[in-house]
Amino acid sequence: MAIQFPPERKLILRCDYSLGGFREPEMVKGRPAIVVSPRLRHRDGLCAVVPLSTTHDDRDLPYVVRIKLKSRLPSPYDTEVMWAKCDMLATVCYERLDLFRLERDQTGRRKYIKPLLPQQDFDRVIAGVLHGLGISFS
Repeated sequence: MAIQFPPERKLILRCDYSLGGFREPEMVKGRPAIVVSPRLRHRDGLCAVVPLSTTHDDRDLPYVVRIKLKSRLPSPYDTEVMWAKCDMLATVCYERLDLFRLERDQTGRRKYIKPLLPQQDFDRVIAGVLHGLGISFS
């Protein structure tokens, strides 16, 4: 089920790129993504995200940022290290975004997690986004 609230920056959500509108070599499947934009006035229902990949790219690229998660996400994303594909920045609607779900509690209620990227890692992702856009200050 899609989120119904403006997500905060640094939140890692599942983004379903397979809902249509994207074509290869763009993202075309569900994957974790980091919310990088704040809530913007007059832009309800939209936010900018950077997708995460579990596959390592052997090339040293300034727009691919290695992220070591504090705790693993649920399967199939349950790896300790991921790579932020900062050149794949996208503005998406909330309909594509969902929290990560865990098993149900003793009363049958669904449990969710809301992992936040630490500020230091988030700053590296933002620098990667700038490189991915061809904007570099170094």
